[in-house]
Amino acid sequence: MSLDSITTTIDDAVSDFFDPVATTVGDIVFYTVPVAGTDLPLIVAWLVIAGLVFTSWFGLIQARKLKLAFDVVRGRYDEKDSPGEVNHFQALTAAVSGTVGLGNIAGVAVAVSIGGPGATFWMILCGLLGMATKFVEVTLGVKYREQHPDGTVSGGPMHYLPKGLAERFGRGGAKLGKVLAVLASVMILFFGLFGGNLFQTNQSYAQISSTFGGEDGFLASSAGAVLFGLVVAALVGLVLLGGIRSIASVTSRLVPAMAIMYVLACLVVILVNVTAVPDAIGTIFQGAFEAEGVAGGVIGALIVGFQRAAFSNEAGLGSAPIAHSAVKTKHPASEGLVALLEPFIDTVVVCTMTALTIVIAAPASWDAAREGNEIGGVTITSDAFETVLPWFPNLLTVAVLLFAFSTILTWGYYGLKAWTYLFGRSKVSEIVFKAVWSVFVIAGSLLSLDSLISLADSALFLLSVFNIIGLYLLAPVVKRELNSFLTYVRNRHSGAAEPDAGPAEPETAKAP
Repeated sequence: MSLDSITTTIDDAVSDFFDPVATTVGDIVFYTVPVAGTDLPLIVAWLVIAGLVFTSWFGLIQARKLKLAFDVVRGRYDEKDSPGEVNHFQALTAAVSGTVGLGNIAGVAVAVSIGGPGATFWMILCGLLGMATKFVEVTLGVKYREQHPDGTVSGGPMHYLPKGLAERFGRGGAKLGKVLAVLASVMILFFGLFGGNLFQTNQSYAQISSTFGGEDGFLASSAGAVLFGLVVAALVGLVLLGGIRSIASVTSRLVPAMAIMYVLACLVVILVNVTAVPDAIGTIFQGAFEAEGVAGGVIGALIVGFQRAAFSNEAGLGSAPIAHSAVKTKHPASEGLVALLEPFIDTVVVCTMTALTIVIAAPASWDAAREGNEIGGVTITSDAFETVLPWFPNLLTVAVLLFAFSTILTWGYYGLKAWTYLFGRSKVSEIVFKAVWSVFVIAGSLLSLDSLISLADSALFLLSVFNIIGLYLLAPVVKRELNSFLTYVRNRHSGAAEPDAGPAEPETAKAP
């Protein structure tokens, strides 16, 4: 039996088993209600409402403290004796590497196809609201993190939910927090294996084999797929063995490089068509408030824009605090401010640049997609670049590979923290996880497992349910941490001695 037939048999068997499960779970997680002639997924409303609540609760912090956030990233308030593993910039790039990716390239194209150009406006708005949510969850992630005897740090919803709720509400809060923490860990682990790993490998392999191999080339064969998977698995394994320091070292170079390359390409297309920019911006604003688009007019554009932005920047899902918790700081809110830059970079900058490029270039594939034809999102983005840069699809392939690689690394770290929370933090446990993770990298180049990807998407959004419940209950804690850090900043500027910062040191975990 050939490798092709084996993988096809496995793929079909797994899909046949999980398809009904994926459909049922998806119907529950993405339950919709009719609104103005279209369907509104309640999970999207849940995320948007959280953004509105936290934006109001913290007084539009994403605008008021944006400059301070950039100052923190630049290291202006760094302290040499701070606990943690990486600096603010490395923590930011490690977390951004988990959000900036294929969603920014393909997801935006899907949004402006289904919701029309006006979906761009709602994506931007959702990204701005998500900045406040990201600030809250990351501040909690740093405050309730654990520092292990070997100097490594663990954080995320599996730590701040049980600890924070126990601190605020006693035994009842501890029980609720423990349940939420276990559920969050399971969701992170499931999405990490299938969405953050298998899907990324699968899509990057499809892109490289299509661009450089063609249907009859070596890369398109099962042997080529295995070779690709082995190479990626080896690279991922080497970086994962080094822990968050190694991941941060790679992503701090990789993420800025690939983001700059991608944004520059967008700018080239925009500048070549600079006379069309005013009309494109006008079309985006007009489409946001007029009844236009496949998805059902204004509400349809709003829903699609919010949905793609929420999926892209992950604000409120509880994933980013895992990476940010490793930061070197005594002030949890300082990293919360750094984290609010994530949705700004991911959605407000990168997603907007992609949308503008597509709207300005207006490739034929976009017109076809808006008429209801099934054309992939990456194809539309690639065609938009090709109108000005005929060679760019090759460079886009490199960008897809870099995006996918950085996402696999970051979600590997997230998955490891969820795994060790559930199964114990020991050398054997970590080795087992890294072996499983590498196997999934190889499988991703051979299998599609569409039903499991659908389940992984549901798991990712279920995270927001468990996580945001905790965020609401712990918001007063975040406000105290913010006031403490702002006092520290004022004292730094005035030259006064720093007041007691409170419980900012990470809790030291008992040796396993």
